[in-house]
Order: sequence, then C-alpha cells, then structure tokens
Amino acid sequence: MVQGVGSGLGRAAIEAALKQMQERAARAKGDAVLPQQPSGISFGDKLKTSVEQVDSAVKATDELPVKVLRGEMDFHEVAAQLKESQLSFEFAMQVRNKLIDAYREVMRMNV
Repeated sequence: MVQGVGSGLGRAAIEAALKQMQERAARAKGDAVLPQQPSGISFGDKLKTSVEQVDSAVKATDELPVKVLRGEMDFHEVAAQLKESQLSFEFAMQVRNKLIDAYREVMRMNV
C-alpha cells in the first residue's frame, strides 16, 4: 500500500516546508515594521531593465540552432532555454496587459 502523508518522507518534507514558510513570515513581519527607504531607482528604470532582460533572453534563442549544429549545446539545454524564454516573454505580456488595464481603469475614473 502507499504510505499516507502522515508518515515517512512526505511528512518530513511538509514539516520542513511549513517551518521555512513560518520563518519567512516572521522575517517579513519584522521587515514590514521598518520604514522602506527609497532605493533611488525609479519605476520606469526598473521596468526598462526588466524589458531589456526579457529582450535579451528572447534574442538569445536566435543563436540556439547554430550552437546545436556546432555541438556546443545538447537538445535538452536548448529545450530548457526555449521554455525559459517563452515563459519570460509570456510573463512580460501579462504584466503589460495588467498595466494597460490599470491605465484604462484610471482613465475611467471621475475626478
């Protein structure tokens, strides 16, 4: 029979994960009390940096076929990099959509 979550390695893993979550929550509560210091980096700069990172990840996939033909990369590595660039692009698109929705909502507000 299959062991339940109440015993064995599954229980130890769950207990370890719960302990980590409790420690992170305790640290977060301690951090929340302190006033946040401005980092000196504007939202626009952070957004620009993030878009540049996504762009570089997507552009790096253009070089993958050449690296495979040269034997510099394995197919598994190529698949992992393709998936990573796809996920980062999709995430960036979702962020863009949320920003556009927020802009539209603000424009609908009565002043």
